[in-house]
Amino acid sequence: MPNDIRIDKWLWAVRIFKTRSQATEACKKGHVSIEDLPVKPSRSIHVGEVVKVKKTPLVRSYKVLDIAGKRMSAKLAINFVEDITPPEELEILEMQKNMRWISRDRGTGRPTKKDRRELDDFFDV
Repeated sequence: MPNDIRIDKWLWAVRIFKTRSQATEACKKGHVSIEDLPVKPSRSIHVGEVVKVKKTPLVRSYKVLDIAGKRMSAKLAINFVEDITPPEELEILEMQKNMRWISRDRGTGRPTKKDRRELDDFFDV
């Protein structure tokens, strides 16, 4: 096992990002941080560090348990990373699931007066 591995490669290997280029792009945009400092994709990662990844709408925290250089199955990835995201962050995701937005098909225009009344009746109940 390698001792030093780039953070973008590790994020991809433990399946936090689907592709390595997505992991690299997230690092470049400042969405990945260690000790609240944004990191470059080439920064080496070490065991015991806490990596924060900003994926809208929440910030997930991961603890590095081991170094992985090659992509692995999801069953094996749990041995290399621990999700330590605080429950308050996960509540944001639950609230967003509960807030279902009413969607209208594209091109149907604005709601009519009747549609508006039906929407108001639906939400008042």
